[in-house]
Amino acid sequence: GGAGGGGMSKGKDDAPHELESQFVLRLPPEYASTVRRAVQSGNVNLKDRLTIELHADGRHGIVRVDRVPLAAKLVDLPCIIESLKTIDKKTFYKTADICQMLVCTVDGDLYPPLEEQTVTTDPKANKKKDKDREKKFIWNHGITLPLKNVRKRRFRKTAKKKYIESPDVEKEVKRLLSTDAEAVSVRILWEVIAEDETKEVDNHGSLTGLDISSPGMSGHKQGHGSSEHDELREIFNDISSSSEDEDERDHHDDEDLNIMDTEEDLERQLQDKLNESDGQQQENEGSNQIAMGIQKQIDNLKSKLQETQDRRKRQEDLIMKVENLALKTRLQAVLDEFKQQEEREKQQMASLQEQLESLMEK
Repeated sequence: GGAGGGGMSKGKDDAPHELESQFVLRLPPEYASTVRRAVQSGNVNLKDRLTIELHADGRHGIVRVDRVPLAAKLVDLPCIIESLKTIDKKTFYKTADICQMLVCTVDGDLYPPLEEQTVTTDPKANKKKDKDREKKFIWNHGITLPLKNVRKRRFRKTAKKKYIESPDVEKEVKRLLSTDAEAVSVRILWEVIAEDETKEVDNHGSLTGLDISSPGMSGHKQGHGSSEHDELREIFNDISSSSEDEDERDHHDDEDLNIMDTEEDLERQLQDKLNESDGQQQENEGSNQIAMGIQKQIDNLKSKLQETQDRRKRQEDLIMKVENLALKTRLQAVLDEFKQQEEREKQQMASLQEQLESLMEK
């Protein structure tokens, strides 16, 4: 049927149900064009030609166009539509949010039979009954043709409450708010890491760690599956949470282990090559390969050490700015961790340099 917009108040002011200030009025085509013409002509007698009256249930009513009664039903649209008004067709002003539509039909019941009010003591049963009743007035379509059945096609099912551990979330939010209140200043820094990219990094066995210690808060996403609580932490990106510090530590340790493993593997392979080689020429080739291998490890370590030093520097700058003692202590713990890592990397580098020198002497 045709649609006409409506911002009309209804005929009887003392009736119990008042419609929202704006709604969509949908009439059969012939009546729609009558109303449209009447509105466009700007006749003052529109009140005599169009009246709207709602029944006591607030969902059914009678719309009269030129005294012809049409059965009307008030339905809820899938989502809110904004209505705009313009005078010069250039500037538009929002005048209301529309979420209901009055659908009028020629063949409907003008006075639908009242539902029998069966009173039950069970509140659940009553709730379900109300829900079922409301369902009858849910409109599944948008107000234009392409949005037919939009509720089923585009809207996801409402998430069940059981999946959300609301007390945990609430607790976490309260904790975060209280730590926020203590903080002198808060800066939020975050980065988005696409999953595919992280996979690629893993495949190439890249040794450069992702920057975890952004000043303020980190949005670092870890590869291993974590419990719901860790996910919460990730969502809230809170540096003052001790468990995230631990995660960072674990992460660094993992990285160190990986480097150690690769170095040992390389050394073992090169050693095997040496053992296999016999004859002076093969030995020279073997030691050249070993030297190249060690040099490669030294280069890798150099860039890693540089990165650790940058992180340590940033952490020190951050500690200088923070005045909150509790937070300072936590940040200090992370800093100590960086310092230890720096020492480990320096030692590794020294031992590699030694190996390289002793090789050259041979």
